[in-house]
Amino acid sequence: MPVGTLGTVKSMTPEEVKQAGADIVLGNTYHLYLRPGHDTVHTLGGIHKFMNWDGPVLTDSGGFQVFSLAKLRSITPEGVEFQSHIDGSTHFLRPEDATRIQHALGSDIIMAFDECTPYPASRKYTLNSLKLTTDWARRCQDVHIKEEAGSSLFGIIQGGMFRDLRLQSLEELMAIGFEGYAIGGLSVGESKQEMADMTAVSLEHLPEDRPRYLMGVGTPLD
Repeated sequence: MPVGTLGTVKSMTPEEVKQAGADIVLGNTYHLYLRPGHDTVHTLGGIHKFMNWDGPVLTDSGGFQVFSLAKLRSITPEGVEFQSHIDGSTHFLRPEDATRIQHALGSDIIMAFDECTPYPASRKYTLNSLKLTTDWARRCQDVHIKEEAGSSLFGIIQGGMFRDLRLQSLEELMAIGFEGYAIGGLSVGESKQEMADMTAVSLEHLPEDRPRYLMGVGTPLD
């Protein structure tokens, strides 16, 4: 799944992306929201026409970029306030906003808004982060089911490097019910063994009839 951050895979045409064997392309909600704007993409016919790609498109929620690229102002149960890395403008992004933006883009696979738990993180911080992610996921689902059909919403498993918290996150997301599940919070600085262990914990309990997405992990060695 090549990364097309701004609606294009750098230095490659859509035809070349297909010839390379890609079946799906990833777009970045944070970047597309800031520039050129999701309303602009929607007006131009959606992300597929915007990037001249007739295959599936997955968009992340923008959460990871908010926490890693933008100048973070504050995290509250309601959402996240941040400053754009482009012009310093202030924005407030709620789970509902992230979901509606992705629907406006016309994504095939939409990711729930989550807090990507940093590494390392204490158990207390990780648990609070997990609770926030679950609440946000529920709010994303509430918006998603009211939108037009045609896209799938994936919940994102968090829980840091704690096995029991990973299982708690998974159970809470499965109780909400999503069309697919992503394993998040990995490839953020932990060891390869920790990554493998936390992936295995999730895989043991994920439903077999739902797609699985291991986020941020993509090197040949991984």
